Amino acid sequence: MGKKIFILAAVFFTITALAFSQIPVVDFDELQPRLITGSDSVYVVNFWATWCVPCVKELPEFEKINEIYSDQKVGVLLVSLDNARHIESRVLPFIEQHGLKSEIILLDDPQSNRWIPLVDESWTGSIPATVIFNKNSRSFYEKVFTYEELEDAVKLKMN
Repeated sequence: MGKKIFILAAVFFTITALAFSQIPVVDFDELQPRLITGSDSVYVVNFWATWCVPCVKELPEFEKINEIYSDQKVGVLLVSLDNARHIESRVLPFIEQHGLKSEIILLDDPQSNRWIPLVDESWTGSIPATVIFNKNSRSFYEKVFTYEELEDAVKLKMN
């Protein structure tokens, strides 16, 4: 009996590890098309890192938006700015520990002076930073969101 439980646990942890190891590592040129749309959908793109205390504080708000609006035309993308060499040791355990369900990618592009102003000209490079957009408008926020503020910003783009 103990051997069967051990095998089942090993299979579960292997499947879990494989699922979490599927987080894409991209450069900005691969991310950039995700920052524009021609559709009526609303996209919420949050730049964060595991080492950023304010980022970690607001992640549950993005998860809540992702869950509540999952049946509507709202997409949430969490863009980790952690060092790519820490994906296995820090990022994946963090995602599992916090139960993050939103789509997550890791941006690995050292040319931040090039791509930060391409995200938004007003961005100083501080995180957390969030872009909320649809085909008609785009808003950039360099701040920590409460759930109410985030939901208001999303609803504004839905109308």
